[in-house]
Amino acid sequence: MDAQTLRDGLLQLILLIISIGLHEFGHAWMADLRGDPLPRMQGRVTLNPFAHTDPIGTIAIPAVMIFLSPGFGLIGWGKPVQISLPNPKTRRMDDIYITLAGPAMNVVLCFVFAVIGGLGNFDPKTQEVVIDFLRMGIILNASLVVFNLIPLPPLDGSRLALRLGLYSEELFLTLARWGFVILIILINLPPFTRLMSAGIRFLVLPWFGLWDLLS
Repeated sequence: MDAQTLRDGLLQLILLIISIGLHEFGHAWMADLRGDPLPRMQGRVTLNPFAHTDPIGTIAIPAVMIFLSPGFGLIGWGKPVQISLPNPKTRRMDDIYITLAGPAMNVVLCFVFAVIGGLGNFDPKTQEVVIDFLRMGIILNASLVVFNLIPLPPLDGSRLALRLGLYSEELFLTLARWGFVILIILINLPPFTRLMSAGIRFLVLPWFGLWDLLS
């Protein structure tokens, strides 16, 4: 492995830890705002990404994919935020807000990276690394938004489908048993990967446009 590949791999891994951490923080923060005490009791209402890190899903498996199977793609996940939805009257909307808050944090990160990239005045010695980091950050977070909105458990899109009435409880529970297997099959099907790539490009382009506008 050459130095460039190692550098890019480390940047990707750092970005993944930050981005997944902020995604899970979004869920916890919104749950806290909606009156659910459980995430705060479990120490999840924090910007510290390591509070949301799953040793296997956030570090081990992504590291193997980045350094041993470059170009294959990247799969990772964080420690799920547990919620109790204590208010029966607002449970449905609470769950929708909490679910959307995770991908929303990734959109916020895309915005932050684009603004820093456009307005930043970087040291020539570190400029290349910083710009690569910011560009990777936009692409990774756009990918996390698109991926997490797939309506298959355990992804956020499945809970939205349930709460919006697109899935029955029975269908949701059935998909929960087989969702991961279905997901693995889908990401190996060229039509599905092309659809995902189109969605990611659609989400990425405005942020690079903002970057160029601010430059």
